[in-house]
Amino acid sequence: MQDPLTLYKLIVLYMLDRADFPLTKSQISNFILEKEYTNFLTLQQVISELIDTELLAAQTMPGRTHLTITEEGRETLNFFENRISDAIKADIHAYFKEHEMTMRSETSVTGNYYKSTSGEYEAHLTAKDRGITLVDITLSVPVEEMAASICDKWQQKNEEIYQYLIEKLF
Repeated sequence: MQDPLTLYKLIVLYMLDRADFPLTKSQISNFILEKEYTNFLTLQQVISELIDTELLAAQTMPGRTHLTITEEGRETLNFFENRISDAIKADIHAYFKEHEMTMRSETSVTGNYYKSTSGEYEAHLTAKDRGITLVDITLSVPVEEMAASICDKWQQKNEEIYQYLIEKLF
């Protein structure tokens, strides 16, 4: 019998290795909690340990953290992948098959803001498709609430805005 934490770490690494785009903590949690492999607190501990040992890289932005597997994580997974049962691997593949488009969309559109050296707030908005940047816009606004609102609306209306830009510029 292996240590359950080790298995959970391998499951997270396996998921990230199989995705060709970053996954959010929330996306990984949804799968693992839906399958009742472990609880939320244990999963957060697992993810933190994977980041601390540099098997995962994390990029935090308002409202979410994107995770990617590192080269060290990939090497570790290659060495221990046989400890993940075929049933769990099948569950992961089925989950990706059912949710991949939604998961890809959630991680390919980002909006975050920060206070610039001028005192303004800058909302940085991006949309990517398969690693290719489609749109990368930075808007300066006078107050934080406006920047936060722009980022929220970008998540909801990015396709519409992208289409508008294409129509107007081409």
